[in-house]
Amino acid sequence: MIKVADRELEFVGARKESYREDSRKPLVEDGTLEEDQLRRDFTINAMAISLNKETYGELIDPFGGVQHLKEKVIKTPLDPTITFSDDPLRMMRAIRFAAQLNFDIEADTFEAITKNAERLSIVSMERVIVELNKIILSPVPSYGFKLLFQCGLLKQFFPEMIALHGVEYQDNKAHKDNFFHTLQVLDNVSKVSDDLWLRWAAILHDIAKPATKRFDKEVGWTFHGHEDKGARMVPGIFRRLKLPMNEKMLFVQKLVRLHLRPIALVKEVSDSAVRRLLFEAGDDGDALMKLCKADITSKNNDKAAKYLRNFEQVEQKMIDLEARDQVRNFQPPISGDEIIKLFNILPGPIIGEIKEEIKEAILEGIIRNDRQEAYELLIQIANRKGLTHEVNQ
Repeated sequence: MIKVADRELEFVGARKESYREDSRKPLVEDGTLEEDQLRRDFTINAMAISLNKETYGELIDPFGGVQHLKEKVIKTPLDPTITFSDDPLRMMRAIRFAAQLNFDIEADTFEAITKNAERLSIVSMERVIVELNKIILSPVPSYGFKLLFQCGLLKQFFPEMIALHGVEYQDNKAHKDNFFHTLQVLDNVSKVSDDLWLRWAAILHDIAKPATKRFDKEVGWTFHGHEDKGARMVPGIFRRLKLPMNEKMLFVQKLVRLHLRPIALVKEVSDSAVRRLLFEAGDDGDALMKLCKADITSKNNDKAAKYLRNFEQVEQKMIDLEARDQVRNFQPPISGDEIIKLFNILPGPIIGEIKEEIKEAILEGIIRNDRQEAYELLIQIANRKGLTHEVNQ
């Protein structure tokens, strides 16, 4: 490999490959240019330009890659069953290219993906998730997910999302298809953000609806608590899919847990409720509101416009209160160490109880997020708890 400025040029000899049934790692031998092109995954990836003096610059396109680019179609050079059976990751790549480029997958090629979907099991999850994340980051990610669903690949590694699919009727009452609703929310988020993890929050925001689905004769289908259960499911899904178990996971988990909170505030936009939302959302409040707005998927334009206006009122209230009370990055006005020194007491549960009471008073609007007011409340709490101090602030 030669690095030139910000470019990397790789030079390899022509190769031919053969595969064992239980592995996608090829046995590699020296081969001809034709054999090298045959081993490529798609015709659009199997073109070459001659560097030989007598044919310099000549395009070598034995499988019609240029024509397929013009036709916007994904097709394999060989029999697709052989191509995908040899290396099942190519099935994910086919759908990834289709999603990124807005190409169709040729009929025989797509049928071969369907027939070989179970072969994906021999591919490491790390490789699968790289392709999936590229699908999620494509301009209209629902297109890629629909292809994954239709060919059977999605159920090989993401059964929780498959469980969202379908509509159940009882007493002539039906719920919406949460799979296609989720894809619409994902597309809506993708119109306003390129953030991979905000898009993952869209994918997982309703992931617990199948587990919380209940039928109530009065109101119909309910999904009470799906936001909390969904948040509890996030770490397990991230771990299994080999996604990062760090602040990215915590961000997605937080948005899944909070995604209904702004909706609840629409009915009664109390200052204390908005403060609590600001406190819990922290720096992710803007991302949360993007997700909430994307969650409006009603086909009734008047209803959708009404919901959007309501969210904008909540959002403005959040902006106004944050400017006044600075709750978003809340830091206790008085630290635990200060309480210990002031009352000459040992560290213990009582310190946390005092700090919690001060925090609650700020969130409820009983006192402002102000050191002096917090100190005065601290003295009241201490007197109630029988603590004494000798030094005034």
